[in-house]
Amino acid sequence: QQVLVESGGGSVQTGGSLRLSCGASGLTFNRYSLAWFRQAPGKEREGVALITTHAMTTNYADSVKGRFTISRDDTRNMVYLQMDGLKPEDTAVYYCAAKGGVVIRLQEHQFNYWGRGTQVTVSS
Repeated sequence: QQVLVESGGGSVQTGGSLRLSCGASGLTFNRYSLAWFRQAPGKEREGVALITTHAMTTNYADSVKGRFTISRDDTRNMVYLQMDGLKPEDTAVYYCAAKGGVVIRLQEHQFNYWGRGTQVTVSS
């Protein structure tokens, strides 16, 4: 059974930082592209960042470029999202997602394994 479990969410003030983690089991991890998505109340889920196999390519939403960094550790079956310079508009539930092979577009339908999410709240 393939499982993704996110952690590291919480509440911070504007300008603060958080590091999200996502652990995977049941996957041949190094063969999967990984991504972070988020969904704010009343809004559709949107792509935040992705990293392909072997960390060959990363891709970020324009709204987070320069502030967020995605990384992976294939030895630990983990993917991370370092979030700096947080803004109130970053408040959302953040989801980890995985797809076998190389995925370069931050599109929800590209990914077929999903975690349950972790809440990030940024106060002004």
